Amino acid sequence: MARTALKAGGRFKSATSEAQVMVIKAPAGEFDLSCGGAPMVAMSATETAAPDAADTGEALIGKRYVNADESLELLCTKGGRGTLKVNCAALAIKQAKQLPSSD
Repeated sequence: MARTALKAGGRFKSATSEAQVMVIKAPAGEFDLSCGGAPMVAMSATETAAPDAADTGEALIGKRYVNADESLELLCTKGGRGTLKVNCAALAIKQAKQLPSSD
């Protein structure tokens, strides 16, 4: 897979579906960002790839996706077929934080 430096504000699209993401925050370094079993590409790229038949996930528009330690956060700006992964680890939908009770 192609390793990519992720920076806040960076946008990527899936080569296998309509899914698009924007980087909200990312640690320093290069990562393997993929969707549907193929590397995600720059928004200007025209390359396509066949989706992984075993990947039945879905990227949901408007959802924020994070890695296990929440050091990386992506916003799905356009939904599509395929599981979002970084370095071969699936990203999870970020859960809303509990607000303190107002008793």
